[in-house]
Amino acid sequence: MLTVACVVGSVSAMAENAQTWINDGEAALAAAKKLHPELGRAKNVILFVGDGMGISTITASRIFEGQSKGLDGERNQLAFERLPYLALSKTYSANQQTSDSAPTMTAIVTGVKTNDGGLSVNQAVVRSEPSHAVIQANKLTTILEQAEMSGRATGIISTARVTHATPAATYAHTSNRDWEADSNLPAGADVKDIAAQLIDSFGPKQIGDGLEVLMGGGRSNLLPKAQSDPEYPNIKGKRNDGRDLIQEFQTKFNAHYVWNKAQFDAFNPASGQRLLGLFEPSHMQYDHDRLTDTAGEPSLAEMTDKAIEVLKRNKKGYFLMVEAGRIDHASHANNAFRTLSETVALSDAVKLAMSKVDMRDTLIIVTADHSHTLTIGGYAKRGNPILGKVIFPGAAVPEKALDGNPYTTISFANGTGYAAGGDAHSASASRAGRVADMSTVDTEDPDFHQEVMVPLAAETHAGEDVAIFAGGPNAHLFHGIQEQSYIYYVMEDAMGLATRR
Repeated sequence: MLTVACVVGSVSAMAENAQTWINDGEAALAAAKKLHPELGRAKNVILFVGDGMGISTITASRIFEGQSKGLDGERNQLAFERLPYLALSKTYSANQQTSDSAPTMTAIVTGVKTNDGGLSVNQAVVRSEPSHAVIQANKLTTILEQAEMSGRATGIISTARVTHATPAATYAHTSNRDWEADSNLPAGADVKDIAAQLIDSFGPKQIGDGLEVLMGGGRSNLLPKAQSDPEYPNIKGKRNDGRDLIQEFQTKFNAHYVWNKAQFDAFNPASGQRLLGLFEPSHMQYDHDRLTDTAGEPSLAEMTDKAIEVLKRNKKGYFLMVEAGRIDHASHANNAFRTLSETVALSDAVKLAMSKVDMRDTLIIVTADHSHTLTIGGYAKRGNPILGKVIFPGAAVPEKALDGNPYTTISFANGTGYAAGGDAHSASASRAGRVADMSTVDTEDPDFHQEVMVPLAAETHAGEDVAIFAGGPNAHLFHGIQEQSYIYYVMEDAMGLATRR
């Protein structure tokens, strides 16, 4: 009798029968009975955020990764799916059923839900409130700031701009997530832009001693308008105030600055210096496109690896936030290939972190700020390419819809719609919906944009619950369905930080 044992991390495409599922079930039950909570304090916390990584995105990415490796995609596991504890997170914000990244990340890092567009301020602040006094009166302390005050090292990694909503929520307090540089501020506003807060919020008479690690994209928001980008000389900085925040970061915090892969590889964490890495004027390249970048960029896993090496020099511990920011951007473009490959890149970073840390003193959390409208459907046969056209079990050709055309397993509820070719940033809104016969179209091409039901200028977020995966001290406290703000309280308690209450 041919059987397949359920072995975590080693999936085979061998034939299955009833005994397969019996063996799987018994093995899973035995493993569950061996679980025991880690009850000690967390010296370190690593918070991974897959921006826009909904449940359907996780499912599709699991299959995508397995199939990419020639394995049984359906039985594959992403690295973070091997973490022992799981809960669901309710992602609505104070004023929206379907939220954006600013209030959702604010909830995760402050324990308080807030309004659309607000970063680490409470819901008494309306969007685009221009008064510094109002912002200060309603600002919320973040888990990163608390880690700084406890003497721990801190780090931020993002494949988006480091001033973008998700990373910014960990250190900035403002009424509008779009105020990334001072040139974005409206006339008469006396608030500090997000990039300036990276420098001005930390140090003597402020909070802690500043970030030990900051890596991602977004050089332009830190450079003055007269200064050219080192990689793209035709691109200038965005700052009106003339400040070179990259230089200020280096000087104030004794940081080593890198902007390309060779410089990143050459940096030695044992040097004692902090690390500032800014690899693009705006967002970093998609992982699929990194290798064609002129200056080269490190992967999310490589940045996570180097960050841990820097942060672990602090004997008191550290807090590290790692964002896979471009999962979100690919979904907004209805580009499932890059949505899934970015999620796999996040899985690789989590795998790397799990291999480097001691899970007895390090709490690892993997979650999302919100979901997207990506759906999986159509009764495709087992093993059918997840990015392919739907083929029924026993059939040799794709199934056809009522309009006589084939359709894909993955689609989106809204967005720009079908487009073949081009980059992952754009697809014509005029081509939204089912407008083409895809019989001869390669839907597995990285530049294919999936079809949509509702035509919009860009795909939107979705409002359903997202997953929380966790391992390490306090991880067992993730259970059931929780408010998104609950994540903060688990981290705060695990690290033994002074509470506001």
